[in-house]
Amino acid sequence: MLELRDVRSGYGQIPVLFGVSLAVGEGEMVALLGRNGMGKTTTIRTLMGILPVRGGSITLDGTSLAGARPFRIARRGLGLVPEGRQVFPTLSVTENLLATARPGPWNAARIFALFPRLLERRSQRAGLLSGGEQQMLAIGRALATNPRLLILDEATEGLAPLIRVEIWACLEKLRGERLAILVIDKNIDALRRLADRHVIIEKGVTVWSGSSAALAAAPEVLPRYLHL
Repeated sequence: MLELRDVRSGYGQIPVLFGVSLAVGEGEMVALLGRNGMGKTTTIRTLMGILPVRGGSITLDGTSLAGARPFRIARRGLGLVPEGRQVFPTLSVTENLLATARPGPWNAARIFALFPRLLERRSQRAGLLSGGEQQMLAIGRALATNPRLLILDEATEGLAPLIRVEIWACLEKLRGERLAILVIDKNIDALRRLADRHVIIEKGVTVWSGSSAALAAAPEVLPRYLHL
């Protein structure tokens, strides 16, 4: 469904990506791994059209996304949960969901069923929610676009352990519904359990990719690239 081939990008005159390649198929969960500063978030920003593609290609169903504006990429079916959540702080929980809503099975009622805490706080301003509740709202807001591919940049970073458990349970449910997911996170145990495949980038280059089974069969990979 989604394919990045030898993608190069960066900020201004500073190159960051020198050859990132990855693919996400229909209903597949793919983990994007790498140490801090290796280009994971830059890859997501380039994929979403926030940063320009300076080389290589990004295609969705065989059609290039290079040069497309972010809102058009979102309309093609890519729903982003950005690093730092970035909810609309002055809007209520319900208004945050309505702000991005597009027709489809993921409506407010279904999102509230997935995250009962949001139902309890549906009239509260998003800026007053806890960090964990804001992350739930950020996921709900992305789901409200009724995406084909859900992209999470640091899915559980900075969250309390119990909230992390809730977020991983949510992603497991979404995976069970065959929603395609591309996820960045530091919880390697959860990713090995849930993801179909893993892609590791080092200094802006894809250095390893394979299934969870292949990762388990190569115990030297994670210590080498993630310093675990």
